[in-house]
Amino acid sequence: MKNKITLKELSKLLNVSVSTVSKALNDSPEISQKTVERVKELATLHNYRPNPVAVNLKSSRSGTIGVIIPNIANVFFAKVLSGIEARAQEEGLQVITYISNESYDREVQIIDHLTSGFVDGVLLSIAEETQRKRAFEHIYNLIDYDIPVVLYDRINYDMPVDKVGVDDAESFKKVTTKLIKKGIKKIGVVSTILHLVNGKERIRGYQEALLPSMKEHIAASTRREFLEEKIHEILIDDKVEAVLCCDTESTMRVYRYAYENNIRIPEDLKVVGFLNEEITSYLTPSISYIEQNPRKIGKGAMKLLGKRLKGEAELNKTTEKIIKTKLVNLESTTFDSEL
Repeated sequence: MKNKITLKELSKLLNVSVSTVSKALNDSPEISQKTVERVKELATLHNYRPNPVAVNLKSSRSGTIGVIIPNIANVFFAKVLSGIEARAQEEGLQVITYISNESYDREVQIIDHLTSGFVDGVLLSIAEETQRKRAFEHIYNLIDYDIPVVLYDRINYDMPVDKVGVDDAESFKKVTTKLIKKGIKKIGVVSTILHLVNGKERIRGYQEALLPSMKEHIAASTRREFLEEKIHEILIDDKVEAVLCCDTESTMRVYRYAYENNIRIPEDLKVVGFLNEEITSYLTPSISYIEQNPRKIGKGAMKLLGKRLKGEAELNKTTEKIIKTKLVNLESTTFDSEL
């Protein structure tokens, strides 16, 4: 018979966390007697019964972790997953992969499933729609269930979880500074990921690096026609000397626009992109890019989760691991590679 009420619903009625309700029902000494009585009284009133499958799974290890990927078509995330898989094998763990397709509703659905206790921990990169909505309750519910969570790549959120990624702002700040030192005075940024925290951080890094006398040149939009207008503005009207591209799509649009308008790369325009080496090798001239080391991000995330599962991580203290980026200098720029 289906429960009259779930653990999550009880927690909402009582205005406490799922973890508090669970501990109160199990007479944990961490919970006050008054709260225990309140929880049990309401549970009895609503005929609450614990899910026996979830209880059994919670009391033992499944040896499985859940990985939520926002976009499997993105080569970056495929490489992150490769790193996760490699480290999971070393840890003796199995990986179940879920794809949110950048959808808030799908992400909520996946996390609701994971709170059933079928996995020991979760690795998550937050969906684009979730970021736009700024709706993170489902993620906090996962945390409240005492399921270890590690955020990877999209990590600039104040959540009590471990995190692994790159410093997007610092990466763009260093490249912008390098261009300035090379005597370049007009530098622009192009982005199609302005709603993502990574995109915002990259633009922030660029802005922080500009000298007081320098003007911002930003072309950012998720709509193709608007983005092309903005690219025209910074390349033709403003005549920028260099462009930093926040993502693969913006990089390719800048390249195509430069080609169609007889703008020579790197003679007239230097270009640096946030993309992968597989794409750059097929282009002439090849594109200089910021290497994010996605396999290291995946391995690092899995390593942190492994420590949590083995009880090696410090309780009530989270870890943020920043993977170092590197500028790979190819034909679209002409300076050394170390960031």
